[in-house]
Amino acid sequence: MTSTPSRTLIVRIERWPIAGSFTISRGAKTEAVTVVAEVSQSGLTGRGECVPYPRYGETPEATLQALEAMQAPLAQGLGRVALQAAMPAGAARNALDCALLDLEAKAAGQRIWDLLGRPAPVARTTAYTISLGTPEAMAEATARAAQRALLKIKLGGDGDAARIKAVRKAAPNSELIVDANEAWTEDNLAQNLAACADAGVTLIEQPLPAGKDEALSRNKRPVAVCADESVHDRASLDGLRGRYDAVNIKLDKTGGLTEALAMADAARALGFEIMIGCMVATSLSMAPAMLIAQAARFVDLDGPLLLARDRDHGLRYDGSLVYPPDAALWG
Repeated sequence: MTSTPSRTLIVRIERWPIAGSFTISRGAKTEAVTVVAEVSQSGLTGRGECVPYPRYGETPEATLQALEAMQAPLAQGLGRVALQAAMPAGAARNALDCALLDLEAKAAGQRIWDLLGRPAPVARTTAYTISLGTPEAMAEATARAAQRALLKIKLGGDGDAARIKAVRKAAPNSELIVDANEAWTEDNLAQNLAACADAGVTLIEQPLPAGKDEALSRNKRPVAVCADESVHDRASLDGLRGRYDAVNIKLDKTGGLTEALAMADAARALGFEIMIGCMVATSLSMAPAMLIAQAARFVDLDGPLLLARDRDHGLRYDGSLVYPPDAALWG
């Protein structure tokens, strides 16, 4: 009896310059630091990329170590299903889960959506992010992107009413969603909700800090509110009812596409709208998320558009339309 060829794992940290800088309520950065996992077997290699997020206590170095610790289990036959219990949800598992999916597709000679029994993805309209700044600076940046159908506006707490008013004036015809990144307080919640409603905002992401969002159940929500930092995987869905109308699924939070697909199905069953989000990263991070994007009300997969350059065979963006990945990239 022939034995199954073992799998080998190579992991590395990559740095991708951002075009200009990217600013949210927690600070600014000028490069995207990603961790890439490559799993090889029988001459084929599957790839996955993740972005460790300091907000969740992740660092590139610790993520690299967590992945390197999986070399022996992989060589001994650890598969994608067993991986879900072998590693916690988070960036490291995302890179490995997506690499194993990519390898499965290559080994089967099929696209990953066919292999998983999912509909073939089609192009979707993605949001384009406007970084946090003064109302004047944000209006200027918005004016340059005003032809885009969907804009995501980063807010930061004090002064947000003026920011969103300036942005709306600069982009009168765009659909607007905003992301406060936990920067609002119970004291300014009602005022900021009203300012967003007045500006015709469609969705507000994570206005209050995770774990301190009880006020959302006590205040009237004139605009739909989406959980981001308050939601990670299926286990965190139940506690959101009554506070949130939508959930932002990010593969770096769910620990990969395997859990993200299951989470999207569970969230819809509970009545939540779906948003698919991303960190600032290359197209290799965005490609698996395109499967979630197919049934999402809001798609926010603009990470590569914020970089000075993307990797080879990157996703095709035509204005705000993002197209499914070629097999040369992933899946």
